[in-house]
Amino acid sequence: MSDHPSSISQHFHERTKYDPKSLSSKAYTPDWNKQPIPFKEYKIGASYDLKPYLSHQDDANDPDWQWRRLSRLLFCSYGLTLKMVMLNGDPVYLRAAPSAGGLYPAEVYLLSRGTPMLPAGLYHYQPQSHSLVHFWEDNIWTMLQDACLWHPILEHTQLALVTTTVFYRSAWRYLDRAYRRILLDTGHLLGNIELACAINDMRPHLIGGFIDELLNRLLYLDPEQEGAIAVVALADLLEVSQNLPASPTTLPSQVQTSYPTLADGDLWAYLHDATAITKDQAVDYKTQSLAAKPREADSPERDDKYNFPFCLKVATLSPPIDWQDNLGGLERTILKRRSTRAYSGKNLTLDQLKQLLDFTYQPQHYLEQGLDRAPDYFDLSLIETFVAISGVDGMEEGCYYYAPRAQELRQIRFKNFRKELHGLCLGQDLGRDAAAVLFHTADLTQAVAKHGDRAYRYLHLDAGHLAQRLNLAAIYLGLGVSGIGGFFDDQVNEVLGIPPDEAVLYITTLGQPKPE
Repeated sequence: MSDHPSSISQHFHERTKYDPKSLSSKAYTPDWNKQPIPFKEYKIGASYDLKPYLSHQDDANDPDWQWRRLSRLLFCSYGLTLKMVMLNGDPVYLRAAPSAGGLYPAEVYLLSRGTPMLPAGLYHYQPQSHSLVHFWEDNIWTMLQDACLWHPILEHTQLALVTTTVFYRSAWRYLDRAYRRILLDTGHLLGNIELACAINDMRPHLIGGFIDELLNRLLYLDPEQEGAIAVVALADLLEVSQNLPASPTTLPSQVQTSYPTLADGDLWAYLHDATAITKDQAVDYKTQSLAAKPREADSPERDDKYNFPFCLKVATLSPPIDWQDNLGGLERTILKRRSTRAYSGKNLTLDQLKQLLDFTYQPQHYLEQGLDRAPDYFDLSLIETFVAISGVDGMEEGCYYYAPRAQELRQIRFKNFRKELHGLCLGQDLGRDAAAVLFHTADLTQAVAKHGDRAYRYLHLDAGHLAQRLNLAAIYLGLGVSGIGGFFDDQVNEVLGIPPDEAVLYITTLGQPKPE
C-alpha cells in the first residue's frame, strides 16, 4: 500500500476518463459469446404472479386493490416493456428504466416485515415473468434495521425495496468504467421508483447509508458477483401512521488515500469495496442526530455561482407539465419511454426547454398533481447543471449554467459548439444533432470531504435520478432524449469552461427525434 494525494474515488475517476489517445490505444471488443444473462432466477420459493393485477381498478373495495398497487409499482419501476428479436433469433428485452448498452445490471428485492398480503421474508422481483419469488421466510426486519444502522423510517414502515447490481453484466462490456454506468443505471431505476410510488399512493424513503456486508449477507448475495446499492423504504400514504417526515439519506464512509497500484480491470471492484460502510466505522442515524439537519440542496450560496452582472440570464419559470388522468399520462410515459437513436437537427422551443427543466428540478410545482414536492435524493447540493444550446428558438447559442433556486439559465460561453459536442460524445451524432445537451457535474474533492469515498456512489445515483425525470418529461412532450455515459471527460470541461478537477458525471442529449 502507498499513500496518494487523492482519494481512491478521485483516483478511479481520473483513471477511467476517456481521452482520444488512450481510447484508441486500448480498443476493447467484448466477447459476445460470454455476454451475461440479464436475469437472475430463483429455483425455489413461492411465486406470486403479478400479471393479473396490472389492470386499472382504483377502487378501495376491490379485494385485489393492494396487489394492483404493488404490481403497478414494480412494473413501472423495472418491468419488461418490449421484447425484440434480433436477426440471429435471440430475444432482447427492454425495461421501464433505461440501461447503458441494454445490459440491465440492477436487481430488485422486496423485504416484508409481515403484512396481510406478504408474509415476512425476502422476495425477488422477476421482471421476465412479472412475479415475486418468496425465497426466504423469516422475520428479517430487525436484521434490515441493523444493516441500515437503525434508520428511523424503518421503525414505521412494513415494506422496503433493495436495489443491487450484478457487476459483470456491465463490466463485461465497459470494464472499469462500468461502475459509473452501474450507478447511473440505478439512478434511473430510483427515479422510476419515486414516480411509480407517487402513482400508487406510496412515498419512497431513500437510505444510502448501510453496512454493506450485513445487507449483502441478509440478501444472500455473493459480494464478488453482486452488491447492494440502495435501500428504499416504502411508506403507504393511505395509512396515517406512515405519513412520515423526510429523513436523512446518507452516511459517510471513510476516505482512503492509501491504496495499491491497481491494474486496469481491477479498479471497479476495489472502489466498490472502498466505498463501503463497515461495522467498525459505522455511526448510526440516531447517534448522529441527522434527522434534525436541514436539506442543503437549496442553499443560497450555491445559487450565486456564475452570477456575473453582465451575463445573459434567461428565466426558466414555467407552467408545470400536466400529467393528466390522475398521473395516468406519467404512467403511460414511463412504459413507452425509449432512448432516441437519432435527431433531426431541428430546434426546440424555449417553452419546451423550460418545461424540461421545471419537471426535473422544480418538483414543488407538481404537488397539486399528486407528486412529491421534495423527493429524496442523496445530496443535490453537490450536483451542478450546465446546458450547451445549439438550437433553441429565442436563445443565443452557447453554454449556460442552470441555477435551480433562481430558476434561470446564465450564459457562460458564447458560440455554437456542435462540432465539439460531436467529438466529446465519442463521435456520436446525437451530440452534434441535439438541440441542447445537458451536463451534470460535481466537485469531487468537496463531495469526498463531506461523504467520504461513498460520495462517488451518491453523486452518480443522483445524476441518474435527475436524468430519468428529464427522460420522462422529454418523451411526454414528444421530444427525443438519450443519455450518454461514455464521453471524453476533459473535453467536456474545456467546452463548458469549468475547472479541470470538476468531475463530469453524465450527459443527456435533447432534441427533435428523426423520423424513422
